[in-house]
Amino acid sequence: MNRLAKASLAIIGSLSIGAAALLGLAPTSGNAHPEAVATMLPPRQAEALIAATTGPQAAVAQAVGKDAQLINASLPFSGAPVQAASAFTVADSSLDHRRALLCLTQAVYYEAGFEPVEGRRAVAQVVLNRMRHPAFPKSVCGVVYQGSTGPVCQFSFVCDGALYRRPSQGAWTESARVAEAALDGYVERSVGEATHYHADYVSPRWAPMLAKVAKLGAHIFYRWPGAWGTPAAFTGRYIGEPNDPLALRPAPRAATVAGTSGDIGLPMIAAGPPIARAANDVGGLLDTSKGWTLDIPKPSDSGSAAALIAAQEARPVAKSAPSLTAVAASAASSLVASR
Repeated sequence: MNRLAKASLAIIGSLSIGAAALLGLAPTSGNAHPEAVATMLPPRQAEALIAATTGPQAAVAQAVGKDAQLINASLPFSGAPVQAASAFTVADSSLDHRRALLCLTQAVYYEAGFEPVEGRRAVAQVVLNRMRHPAFPKSVCGVVYQGSTGPVCQFSFVCDGALYRRPSQGAWTESARVAEAALDGYVERSVGEATHYHADYVSPRWAPMLAKVAKLGAHIFYRWPGAWGTPAAFTGRYIGEPNDPLALRPAPRAATVAGTSGDIGLPMIAAGPPIARAANDVGGLLDTSKGWTLDIPKPSDSGSAAALIAAQEARPVAKSAPSLTAVAASAASSLVASR
């Protein structure tokens, strides 16, 4: 164990206590009393918690790699019961459904597309939990694309260039199935009302501020502390999907990186998932003000298969409600055709 890991383990308790003191909370631990968990957050403390988990500092890590895994393992799970979220549905014949399905499929695929199915379902659940929580936008696409015009993207794939790369069709189709089920009322009970998560090979500074509720695959899931993390807080009213996902997507940024590989054309990194992330991607967050590098191919580099998909995308859309397979194929096509 190196000195960084030892130092991090030595201060992990004080970090938890210090974060709790900042927010006026009892420390989260396996012995946490239910009444302490359900304490209401005063407005100023709630604002501090939002700033710590969604602002520029949210993309700062204590450690990465093995050191991060050690720190993450030392942070105990909450002792409070995991309460399942209520089911959410969107009419499958509506424009709102088609837009929500694309955005949720993107989140599932780019965040957990090669994780076990429970991990994919958990990511979809987090998006829907956020949508119904007062701290986040009230549409599925609004949640997924939150921060795309600011310094910190809430989901790194929105701003790190991943959307401009061709996805793996098989994993995309499976992600679409998970998203479809979530929009049709499926609830991933294992993560309860979780609104945050991060990969186990990074240790974000905000982790001790939240209640650790589950680990699925390579991701660790958290909920808000206090009453903000109970079902009673998730009363936000869904407003539909007022924006086309393509209109929400930030423009590609010119950058280069050496050595790309994989069936989806992304740079591969030793410590990360099959879908690579920018170096300053922490817990799903990306601080765009710190810089990142990724090769964005020109349309002329897309190849004949992409050109064929783009041509097909230009055909008139059928008037009848599309099937799941058709929606998934169309959504995948739009990722390439929009380049």
